[in-house]
Amino acid sequence: MKSLFKMWNTLDIADNERALLFRRNRFELVLKPGRHRVQVMTGGVRIETYDVTDVVFTAAKAKFLLNTHSSILREYLESYELTDYQVGLFYRDGHLVDIIPPGSFRAVWKDVEDVRLDIIDISEAYAIDEKLLGLLGRGAKVGQCKTAVQAISYTEVPDEHVGLLLVNGKFEKLLQPGSYGYWKYNRSVTVKLLDLRLQAIEVSGQEILTKDRVSLRVNLTGSYRVTDPQVVALKLNDYSGFIYRELQLRLREAVGTQALDSLLEDKDSLNLVIADGIRERLAEYGIEMISVGVKDIILPGDMKVILNQVVEAQKESEANLIKRREETQAMRSLHNTAKMMDNNPTLLRLKELEALERITGRIDKISVYGGLDGVLNDLVKLAPRAKSDG
Repeated sequence: MKSLFKMWNTLDIADNERALLFRRNRFELVLKPGRHRVQVMTGGVRIETYDVTDVVFTAAKAKFLLNTHSSILREYLESYELTDYQVGLFYRDGHLVDIIPPGSFRAVWKDVEDVRLDIIDISEAYAIDEKLLGLLGRGAKVGQCKTAVQAISYTEVPDEHVGLLLVNGKFEKLLQPGSYGYWKYNRSVTVKLLDLRLQAIEVSGQEILTKDRVSLRVNLTGSYRVTDPQVVALKLNDYSGFIYRELQLRLREAVGTQALDSLLEDKDSLNLVIADGIRERLAEYGIEMISVGVKDIILPGDMKVILNQVVEAQKESEANLIKRREETQAMRSLHNTAKMMDNNPTLLRLKELEALERITGRIDKISVYGGLDGVLNDLVKLAPRAKSDG
């Protein structure tokens, strides 16, 4: 006759497993690897099986179980509990695999792997030493320790830069080029980078009225360098925006106090006015203004036409003046030549011959009647030949 009630249940536990036996929701014992016969006649039996190769004991009430049944569980499990000011570095077989945050509890299976937990007090010190940073810094980004990204603030300060360390919003110190790491727990840690290299700034498309109420569009460029990072960090939230606004105001002030003609005649004076005012202002905030200059002064379309007409009239007047000067000099030369020929018939005849030469140079053929004397009107008879003695 078959039994109506099942009194025993057979359970196999693998080598990599451990099982917790509960009867009527009360912990009773740990089942080791092997075959076990469990009495189930009384009912309310529950078996929780765990893979010990995961090392960490993941039961929901692990801390309670260890505290209330330590005489049984301490043979199989080891536990760690951190205070609110401690961080745990969890190692398995010598490899850092996890970071345990403050106030955490962790239980691990014994005799599975070489497990170690290094505890660090972060109540006062929050900087991570260089050796540990080598494991947590760049290593966290390639998956060596997945929880490092949430646990630490890692920063690299490049060459020609400086880092501003802020803890809970308060400036702590300057960081020189290198790599740095800080625990995030219990505090807010941020690092702002400042570039110490020469930097350029553009103030473009500024619509400004001159003193004589002409609308101009002006583009300004400048270069600057941060000389005192600590002053910049303490006094300015956005130093590049501050420099832009200061340049904008100085440009408007300089252009608005000058007439259009003076601006177009001497842009260098405009640059000097802006530079002198901005340098002193920025020096108060640890910034050196290296150079500043107006790139473009763009006129409205109708003003361009008017100025082109003015320039054209000026050039035309200059051309007329030069022409009159040349005509005066030519008339003076002709007058002098005429006076010389009036008193010298020979020179006059030579001048006539020169004119005749120029005329004949333009004629292909000349017909002469009456001989050369008729053509020259006795021009070649300049002087009687002297009679020879004899």
